[in-house]
Amino acid sequence: MSSLISLIQAAIVFGTVILFGSTGEILTEKSGNLNLGVPGIMYIGGIAGLATAFFYESHAAVPHGIVGLLLSLIVSFAAACVAGLIYSFLTITLRANQNVTGLTLSIFGSGVANLFGGSLNNMAGGVGQISVAVTSRAYRAYFPALAGLGPVGKIVFQYGFMVYLAIIVAIFITWFINRSRVGLNLRAVGESPATADAASINVTKYKYLATCLGAGISGLGGLYYTMDYIKGTWATDGTIEKLGWLAVALVIFASWKAVRGIWGAYLFGLLFWAYFYISGLTRASSELFKMLPYLVTIVVLIVVSLRKRRENQPPASLGLSYFREDR
Repeated sequence: MSSLISLIQAAIVFGTVILFGSTGEILTEKSGNLNLGVPGIMYIGGIAGLATAFFYESHAAVPHGIVGLLLSLIVSFAAACVAGLIYSFLTITLRANQNVTGLTLSIFGSGVANLFGGSLNNMAGGVGQISVAVTSRAYRAYFPALAGLGPVGKIVFQYGFMVYLAIIVAIFITWFINRSRVGLNLRAVGESPATADAASINVTKYKYLATCLGAGISGLGGLYYTMDYIKGTWATDGTIEKLGWLAVALVIFASWKAVRGIWGAYLFGLLFWAYFYISGLTRASSELFKMLPYLVTIVVLIVVSLRKRRENQPPASLGLSYFREDR
């Protein structure tokens, strides 16, 4: 039983990182923009939050966890939004190729983050020395009384607040896209920008806002990984990049539905970490288990393509630049 509980907990914690990334990317893609820069954006969100917490704790006489949490959360979201703004300017205003721009943003984000991460390590005294323990504890705080309510309490309540924030954001984005007037306008822009433009919907504004806010949400995945998953330090092992691509795969797996991405993210986490709890596996077979999330995504993509149900298809104008002159 304890192994099963540990596996579920690992799946939820792991899944939360990619849930933020996929939710932000779903919002972006609903506007018709295909942003493959999610890994780079998560890198930027993670290093921005870590650097903010580091400088706050270094200069405050008595650092307070809540203050460090709020500062790092705001700066991380803002920095990721700026990355989304760069992507928006290049693809919406300058009409650059979205695939190339997104991949470039991934490389740029990882490079910038590792540059500043290395600098922070040097300032802290060497590789692996950086620590923002006060702020990290605030991110990982939970209610022991609720977590002590047997196996259910351990599975449901033994996490920091960002696990629940990811679920709330995914549910809200689903409601926003499907029920609000602004969300319906956004869907119209993603399906047919020319038609939306003819209906007096500001296509450029909607694309910019959706892409920037989507990037901000994705950036929170990097922040969660840095401040909660690895407990307030910086790692250069490329894990954020791997999780970023899993987040992109989850968008397809969830058929561009944020709520479906919740259980999809946890399923990805379960499949990814299952090898750790199965005895007798070799190194090669454990690597095969790590491939399962991608293999499942491929299977889902094939099934969705064969069934051709419109509600499970991507926005019709996804990845295409809008030229108003061609309307």
